[in-house]
Amino acid sequence: MPAQLLLNLFIAFLWMLLMDEDELNFTTFFAGFLVGIGIIFFMYRFFGTQFYLRRLYATLKLLLIFISELTKSSIIVLKQILSPTLKIKPGIIRYETVLHSDMEVTMLSLLLTLTPGSVVMEVSPRGDLLYIHAMDVELSRNALVSQLKNFEKAIMEVTR
Repeated sequence: MPAQLLLNLFIAFLWMLLMDEDELNFTTFFAGFLVGIGIIFFMYRFFGTQFYLRRLYATLKLLLIFISELTKSSIIVLKQILSPTLKIKPGIIRYETVLHSDMEVTMLSLLLTLTPGSVVMEVSPRGDLLYIHAMDVELSRNALVSQLKNFEKAIMEVTR
């Protein structure tokens, strides 16, 4: 991925130089960058890696999924806090993950811990089981599992 980005920047600078303008213009650089994207897109299979903008797209998608889940869980926690009676049943959920590397499991744990109402308490030594404390197990078990599946899918798109 870094090699593709550097090559794209090199193509953009080369484009800027070959346009033979008196001063350096951002628009000329940007046009060269777009031409470089096209060239690299047609040649990326020779690099042995995926096209670098796909990973950028996957990262932005993961960020949007996180913001969406953060907003949803914040509203649920806010409703629980503002209700006159507290009707929650906290508990621990055991979740088996399909992620393999330590980085992927850590990313999933951090994203889940950053959303209100749930905390990853422990990760098994092999990294395939997560023990999650949820604020309301009865209400949020299905929502939490679906949230975890979304996070796992998005993390795999970014890291693999």
